[in-house]
Amino acid sequence: MDRLGLADFLRRRREALRPEDVGLPQGARRRAPGLRREEVAALATMSTDYYTRLEQQRGPQPSEQILVSLARTLRLTGDERDYLFRIAGRNAPSPVSSAAHIAPALLRVLDRLDDTPALILSNLGETLVQNRLATALLGDRSGHTGLARSEIYRWFTDPTERIRYPENDRDRHSRAQVASLRAAYGSMGSRSRAGELVRALQQTSTEFDELWRRHEVTRRFEDHKTLIHPELGPIELDCQALFTEDQSQALLVLTARPRTEGYEKLQLLAVLGQQQFAADPAGPS
Repeated sequence: MDRLGLADFLRRRREALRPEDVGLPQGARRRAPGLRREEVAALATMSTDYYTRLEQQRGPQPSEQILVSLARTLRLTGDERDYLFRIAGRNAPSPVSSAAHIAPALLRVLDRLDDTPALILSNLGETLVQNRLATALLGDRSGHTGLARSEIYRWFTDPTERIRYPENDRDRHSRAQVASLRAAYGSMGSRSRAGELVRALQQTSTEFDELWRRHEVTRRFEDHKTLIHPELGPIELDCQALFTEDQSQALLVLTARPRTEGYEKLQLLAVLGQQQFAADPAGPS
């Protein structure tokens, strides 16, 4: 572990960021450039004392989870993330950690979307981050582990996952989920995590296996859909996707046309927030 190198790198990356770069209000004039230590710590979900000790060359060796969180908070590129791991005395990120590293360009866009639901997905349907309104609309997707991190896996193994969609739209969504996984499988290969998902689903879901044999392939998300909120009922939304260059991640933005019932429901969701609604009986979605 290169304590001096790690401390200097963290400090310089922190000072290179501005509050608006990470979705924070600019606030009053600052005496020092960049983000404050407590702001970085809060965004990375760690204590200010722990982060401060890292910058002062006094902290313990950070875990892989801590490094992933810091890389995301400091908006590091893939090369910068790998460098962070090396100077912290860790091996290059595992495939799982690499997949969880959100593209900084998508994060910058997400940071500026606070008035409509938006989330970033991996090409395996894993929710990497979601804003407040996406959590209020879809539920908190951060608690899943293992294969269940993938929305595709949950769709075919957890019946409650389908409650958010009208019954007459579920067949179409099943096909879209499989076609999306087929695209990821084609680019990642059979020995990848995509291949692991395919094998697991073929063993547990007859529906998936039948759809998989059709060889339908697409990364395109449906432009228009209806989602069912547990308190507000059906909400008609338009869905737009912004992909990274390698198609491994996508920013999904959900909007409703002005002066429609869907628009009014999103406005209500924004005002009341997720805390005002009763717990979703379907659990995480």
